[in-house]
Amino acid sequence: MSAPAQQLRVGRLTKAHGLKGALKLELFTDDPDKRFTPGAVFTLQVPTSSPWHGKTLTLAELRWYNGQPVGFFEGVADRTGAESLVKAILWIDQDADEPDEPDAWYDFQLVGLRALRDGVEVGTVARVEHFPAQDLLVVRSGERDVLVPFVSAIVPAVDIAAGTVTITPPVGLFEELPDDEATSDDPARAEPEADVAPSA
Repeated sequence: MSAPAQQLRVGRLTKAHGLKGALKLELFTDDPDKRFTPGAVFTLQVPTSSPWHGKTLTLAELRWYNGQPVGFFEGVADRTGAESLVKAILWIDQDADEPDEPDAWYDFQLVGLRALRDGVEVGTVARVEHFPAQDLLVVRSGERDVLVPFVSAIVPAVDIAAGTVTITPPVGLFEELPDDEATSDDPARAEPEADVAPSA
């Protein structure tokens, strides 16, 4: 008996392209040639008010324009139809015995994870922000949010079972968490620099 399939978030529809129903794509997969083949069926994550709620979308063709992926889908024949799908997240079935892709996690799996730096907890993942270039983990550290690029060089390990994400942030991201005994929340420490360089 084959293992049940789970779903993997592989892309987002960002903008209508042209007049024939095409849509620009933001890819969340390292293997678009495998995930976006003609006939691939995607489950749609859209608001309940969307006419596409509860429906699937079948890819007819994936093309590249100036390095930007553009998808053509069955049943989406004009720009109006394409615009009704903007911001939809695409999910695809993945066999349980298939190796996970590096960034193949649900957002809800990441939110709430304890962020560890050098084995010390520095905050908690509050949310995930998705941008064309990369995703960002928003780590709540004390009273502020720290944006951590969700790339393997900075986030080398995610352990859903342990409830942790390991980060190796560059100098400057967590400067308010010094390793010495000085406290960064002392307002007197920040005051002198305020008048050093007045704006022109």
